[in-house]
Amino acid sequence: MKGRWKKFLSYYKNYKVLFFKDMFCAMISAAITLVYPMLTRYITGTILNQPKIDYSKIYLLGLFMLCLIVVEYFCNYFIGYLGHVMGVYMERDLRNELFSHYQKLSFRFYDEQNTGQLMSRLTNDLFSLTELYHHGPEDIVISIIKFIGAFILLSYINVKLTLILFAILPFMFLFAWYYNKKMKTAFKRNKERIGDINERIEDNLSGIRVVKSFANENQELERFDAQNGHYVSAKKNSYYYMGRYNAGLTSFTSLITVSVIFFGTLFISYGSIDVADLIAFLLYVTNLIDPVKKLLNFTEQFQEGVTGFERFMEILEIEPDIQDTPDALALQHIEGNVTFDHVSFRYNEQTPYVLNNINLDVKPGEYIAFVGSSGVGKTTICSLIPRFYEATKGNVLIDGINVKEIKQQSLRENIGIVQQDVYLFTGTIMDNIRYGNLEASDEEVIEAAKKANAHDFIMELEEGYDTDCGQRGVKLSGGQKQRISIARVFLKNPPILVFDEATSALDNESESIVQESLEKLAKDRTTFVIAHRLSTIKNAKHICVLTENGIEEQGSHEELMKLKGNYARLYNMQFKGE
Repeated sequence: MKGRWKKFLSYYKNYKVLFFKDMFCAMISAAITLVYPMLTRYITGTILNQPKIDYSKIYLLGLFMLCLIVVEYFCNYFIGYLGHVMGVYMERDLRNELFSHYQKLSFRFYDEQNTGQLMSRLTNDLFSLTELYHHGPEDIVISIIKFIGAFILLSYINVKLTLILFAILPFMFLFAWYYNKKMKTAFKRNKERIGDINERIEDNLSGIRVVKSFANENQELERFDAQNGHYVSAKKNSYYYMGRYNAGLTSFTSLITVSVIFFGTLFISYGSIDVADLIAFLLYVTNLIDPVKKLLNFTEQFQEGVTGFERFMEILEIEPDIQDTPDALALQHIEGNVTFDHVSFRYNEQTPYVLNNINLDVKPGEYIAFVGSSGVGKTTICSLIPRFYEATKGNVLIDGINVKEIKQQSLRENIGIVQQDVYLFTGTIMDNIRYGNLEASDEEVIEAAKKANAHDFIMELEEGYDTDCGQRGVKLSGGQKQRISIARVFLKNPPILVFDEATSALDNESESIVQESLEKLAKDRTTFVIAHRLSTIKNAKHICVLTENGIEEQGSHEELMKLKGNYARLYNMQFKGE
């Protein structure tokens, strides 16, 4: 917990000057409010009680108070503007740090997380921290100055009345402490429910085409309404405690005011206090109540902000399970020799092994295909090469170097992946192809598109390379998206390739065009192909048949057909009746 508070305070470091200016203005503003009641007491108790009223003093005091108002205005302006800007800067730093941490976490982490929840931690949770970072210290400083200052000045005016007033305060703070704990729990539940709503929205909007194709809009509305209902219940619970908290503190402040009026009237009748002192006393009660109100606001901000920061730290404290070693290497030149040395893999200790004792030596420039039924680890084995997952047992080597000894960025810069589910970012076709090499010129992008058989269809589009792809490339066909993804890898120009069922979702015509592009891309590169359609890898010289027991068969298409084993069975099933 101590470490978290140290981390919380560390975000002020870059804005120390702005912070101290904000605190100085807060102190000046608070001190000025303590001056007005004393000036009122002096005017009503001294100047107005003189036989001959000195109007020049009244005018001078009026002018002095106007000057105080001007100073107070500029202090409050600084607090309200630059103080909030400081909070936004700190929120930006938090968001950048969390987003950067997201980039470091492995596939294993994302396998167990929901995008909506992660988005909520990055947006909604951090928003409340802006107000806490700004208003928290400021409200505390203002409250302390007003509270202590009012206590000293009230004691100076009348000690007995001050003690009566302050006898109520311990009960008020005990009440506030109790309901603070209740609200903290309630606010944390609110944030979890907001995350659930974001999760539901993200899931629905990402799959809106499936929803509409099954005409399940009403079902989705019911599910969303259920999540919304849980959020309302959580909010009602937090408002229940907040309502009791606010009502209780308001009652305590009213009790303080009533006590001052009641006992002040008695003291006047006994002659131990005069009317001017009672007026000043009542004005200072406002200075006591105002810190209480700020405490109320601060408590709400504190609970919101701290629960947001706790959820922020929950993610930040998750160590990436795949990290570079201190002496990790940066690859200079890769031949493309990939070796699997007694490799086994499972996702966690509770699940069975997906891969068992894989031994494979792939020579530079070799074209190797993995086939097998679903769930035997075809995609997983290729995911171990760029260290998307870490081998549970054994080692994966590139040119004799263990991938664990290579910097992740350097390793992945040398591996190109073409997947079945192509992801195109929102933006133009030019931007999406250039994603393979952010430094590439327009001419290099166009050349890569030509190699991928994408240039002709791009030029037929109304805006050519400046055509907007739409979110996830919804404005393009499957074959067009696939060729853009291939162009992206051409631009990257890696020595090692992975084709993850790159043509399995395409029609025959698109498959033929994409297959031609893939073959051009694979030339003179070490290539791993995860094949669903066995027709696409008939010409591969090295085919590995994966089963639950590992690699059971290896060889060319003709050799494997002669064995009449698993490969022959899969091939005959796929082409039965043709």
